[in-house]
Amino acid sequence: MPARSFSIRNRIFAAAIVILLASSLGLFVFLRDYARRASDQAFDRVLAASALSIAGAISMEDNRIAVELPYAALAMLSRQQRVFYSVRDPGGRLVTGYDDLDGGMPLATSANPTFADHTYHGDALRIATLGRLISFNRQTHWITIRVAETRDARDALAAEILQRGATPLPIMAAVALVLLWFGITRAFRPLRGLERELRHRQPEDMEPLSSPAPREVTRLVEALNGFMQRLQAMLDMLHNLVADAAHQVRTPLASLRAQAEVALDEDDPKRLRERLERILNNATRASLLVNQLMMDATITHRLGVRGNDLVELLDVLDEVRQRIRPEDAARLRISLSPGLKDARIVGDRVALREMMLNLIDNALRHAPDSPVEVNINPAPDRRLVLQVADRGPGIPNAEKEQVLKRFVRGAAAQSTPGSGLGLAIVQSVVQSHGGALTLRNRPGGGLLACVTLPLGPAGRTLPGSLASLCIAAACILGLIAAPSPADAQILTTRYPAAQHETATLTVAGPTDTPVFDTLARAFQRTHPGIALVYHELGSRQLYERTVAASLPPTDVLISSAEDLQLRLANDGYALRHESPLTRRLPPWAIWRSEVFGFTFEPVVMVYNTDRYTAKTAPHSRSELLRTLERQGPHARIGTYDIAISSVGHLLVTQDEMISSNFWGLANALGRVGVRLVADTRDILDRIEAGELDLGYNVLGSYVRAYRGRYTKLGIVVPDDYQLVLTRTALILRQTRQPALAGEFIDWLLSAQGQAVIDGPGGLGALPDLRTDADDAAPVAIDGLAHASSIVQPIALNPSLLVGLDQQRHERFLRNWRRLVTDTPNPSDAVAPSNTTTGR
Repeated sequence: MPARSFSIRNRIFAAAIVILLASSLGLFVFLRDYARRASDQAFDRVLAASALSIAGAISMEDNRIAVELPYAALAMLSRQQRVFYSVRDPGGRLVTGYDDLDGGMPLATSANPTFADHTYHGDALRIATLGRLISFNRQTHWITIRVAETRDARDALAAEILQRGATPLPIMAAVALVLLWFGITRAFRPLRGLERELRHRQPEDMEPLSSPAPREVTRLVEALNGFMQRLQAMLDMLHNLVADAAHQVRTPLASLRAQAEVALDEDDPKRLRERLERILNNATRASLLVNQLMMDATITHRLGVRGNDLVELLDVLDEVRQRIRPEDAARLRISLSPGLKDARIVGDRVALREMMLNLIDNALRHAPDSPVEVNINPAPDRRLVLQVADRGPGIPNAEKEQVLKRFVRGAAAQSTPGSGLGLAIVQSVVQSHGGALTLRNRPGGGLLACVTLPLGPAGRTLPGSLASLCIAAACILGLIAAPSPADAQILTTRYPAAQHETATLTVAGPTDTPVFDTLARAFQRTHPGIALVYHELGSRQLYERTVAASLPPTDVLISSAEDLQLRLANDGYALRHESPLTRRLPPWAIWRSEVFGFTFEPVVMVYNTDRYTAKTAPHSRSELLRTLERQGPHARIGTYDIAISSVGHLLVTQDEMISSNFWGLANALGRVGVRLVADTRDILDRIEAGELDLGYNVLGSYVRAYRGRYTKLGIVVPDDYQLVLTRTALILRQTRQPALAGEFIDWLLSAQGQAVIDGPGGLGALPDLRTDADDAAPVAIDGLAHASSIVQPIALNPSLLVGLDQQRHERFLRNWRRLVTDTPNPSDAVAPSNTTTGR
């Protein structure tokens, strides 16, 4: 026991720590709750305003509820959030919006907005619900309007409020802990004597501590003393264990010596022979034990430093056969599948040899009167199966796991010499080489040991010229192969890797294959080991197949239909990707780090140079309207058929939102019998052939890309405003190559990719990755630009979803058909293409 003791009031320290932690935790919880409520209040006002905006657009048409979804309803919400909405009639039936948004939620019964947290397709949402009162058949009913957005922006604001409010907490805690540190350091000064005594002790000194200690640590000193006593006992036990182990090795040797001495004095030949047989058996057991111990140590060491050597399977088998006694080798039946004659395994030759030798030796020793079968066959996923079968006693199921442990032998093996290390060595080698070991009893008696190992690279390859010929033939067959009936509407092109193929990236989109071909080959020049597959299909077909999960396995989608791409990302089909290049994109060209704009494609008007000149061609939409009114039925103009062209629909919805003259222009187009087509090249071909004089809302990128084919094509960038479309890319959530898909996106945004897009690709590069929409400069198309034109990029934000609303889309098409396509002029009808939709 210590001679003296001191009082240390560590209860004060513990109480102070508890109070500090409890108060800090309570304050943190309060601040977190306050931050969440404050952020919800701020965003809920905007969410309620959006719902009210939709409610104000509800009317009754032909005894049915109609909704004219305002652009501002979604544009006022945070542009980086996923947004969803639904409108339901008094019976709960969907009028427009997302039908599965509000499953299980009650219908509205008041015009006052209510808010709730909800989970939709794995995303946490905040939903605003309010009612709009309608009168029908002398009865009043409530229409339910719901608008929802993801909580990302709310959580970010709450985190910022919490961070600013909680910043002083760690400072205050640090100051308090410093003061407590000095206090407790002074209080524990008496313990230094105990420390010095322990530090200066000899390693073998396990006597109890004698230095004085405070009363508060008396039990600690007693525990230390008790621990040293137990440690001394353990050391004594360890010494005994070493001695016992040495005795176990010496005992067989001593027995051999004693038996040898007795044999020397034996005169009877029969008894002498018995003595010699005992000596031989004991020597065999001792030798086997020593050899197995040494081999176990060797294998353990080699596996620890094992490299990635390629080991020929036949070489290992030859070494195993050479180490088996001739009389035992006569009982071996080895069968090797012809396909594995050149097989190689990545691993250690000695370890693999000893693994096979132990399996075969066990079978030979435990089945001394029967043949042993060794079968090596291929298995799926480039693996081989080694089977060693005997007709010995087998191993009971209860012992199969135990016999794989060191120094454990089965009950049937007790009469056979052994050490209990063989199967343990086999298990260790197999596991370190990525394989598996199973033990099964054979019908009729015996044991079947199965080892599965992965194969390394093939040992022999085709000659260089023949291999190159095979690769070239495969590539040609891949390029000319006819698509399956299920993919009859998809044009698939394969771009083999320039070097040894390491991965394949699949891209799908409506971009013309000749245009994508330029991008693909430029990408492969910097990524020679990547093979590309491109599926060309219409933008609407691309969207519908993605939603219906009928698109062939694809990694990246690229499309000029910004609204459909954003709808896919909003509904959870896109994978997030961030990099230094994506962070340089202007805000209008990126959405949630899921949809990325990588081109800058102005929307232009084109004309036939035989009919117009650069001065006489209309330079604005108002001039185009006056030209159509002046020429009447003699005007020959073409544009996209928005009923089948997603890009055409996107462009006219932007025109309607920007220009008050849009419907007047649409009426004029209908009165002159506008030709409606689905493909940009169709418009350009008709102008070149003299069938059309003007083309309206044409993608300037395709005009630029194909201008070399036309001699009668003039281009006008409108003076009033210049719509600019950005071709977008997104990574599908179910991609099998997320890292490679991200590399492809980054390449599109890189200086090298943008140079290809602007040059050989002809699509038009982003003018400056740091330019905002309001500061973007007019884009020149083969030298044509108008400084007075207002550049209006179609920004990636939730307002694009408004044009896809079911009722608004249906009403817009109905009005368009009423003004444009219902005008009698059957001779001018143009059959829509069934393979392309608004490239």
